[in-house]
Amino acid sequence: MKRLENKKIVITGGSGGIGSTVAKMMLAEGAKILLVDINERALQKTAEDLNSPNVHTFVADVSDEEQVKAYAKKAKELFGNVDVFCNNAGIEGEVKPLEDYSLDKYHKLMSINVDGMFYGLRYIFPLMKEKGGSVIMTSSVAGLTGTANILPYVTSKHAVIGMMRSAALEGAPHKIRVNTINPAPVDNRMMRSLEEGFTPGQAEAAKSNFEQSIPLQRYATNEEVAAAAVFLASDESSFITGVVLPVDGGMTAQ
Repeated sequence: MKRLENKKIVITGGSGGIGSTVAKMMLAEGAKILLVDINERALQKTAEDLNSPNVHTFVADVSDEEQVKAYAKKAKELFGNVDVFCNNAGIEGEVKPLEDYSLDKYHKLMSINVDGMFYGLRYIFPLMKEKGGSVIMTSSVAGLTGTANILPYVTSKHAVIGMMRSAALEGAPHKIRVNTINPAPVDNRMMRSLEEGFTPGQAEAAKSNFEQSIPLQRYATNEEVAAAAVFLASDESSFITGVVLPVDGGMTAQ
């Protein structure tokens, strides 16, 4: 039997590098999936690539409470209950000293990375309470350390960990497990953006600097991060809740 056979799963940020890879790996394990993303074209492309009747899509901005309510309603209509919630959507924002950081962009980042996570928990939790399940929240190694010039991003990822720990305690009586995965730099679009932000015109130099800060001397792959999500979604992690799981090549061991 597959590890996620007939599990009903909602994944936000479903067309991004991590989200789409999580969907692919969970689908292969027998899941039924609702992919949520603000980018309709990318979302449809992801669904086409997955090419399965067990993949459904919903276009929503996770920072808009009404749109989160709408994707939760869609999940209820499709599945009745939700077994796994990958609360994954997030953005990297700008690379700027804090005094130069655009307030509009600060508020946008916090509304997606923090409010979006909260709204997701608020409206998906009720769909998990009857049967229990697993919530996987995407934080970052940035949620465990400080980094100059991306203060809003770091702040948001710390907030996700605090949210997870409180949600894990609220969810426990209902057999809802809640954990974070905390990736190091991942070899995908988000890191290309951050590399350019840290050293404009010298992205390769920035990548080399990042890699040197990782004991395993390389970025994570989307697949390595997704594998951690699959584990936390499966019954193999049935006694794991309230945990921060670094997928970081040893960064936080230093």
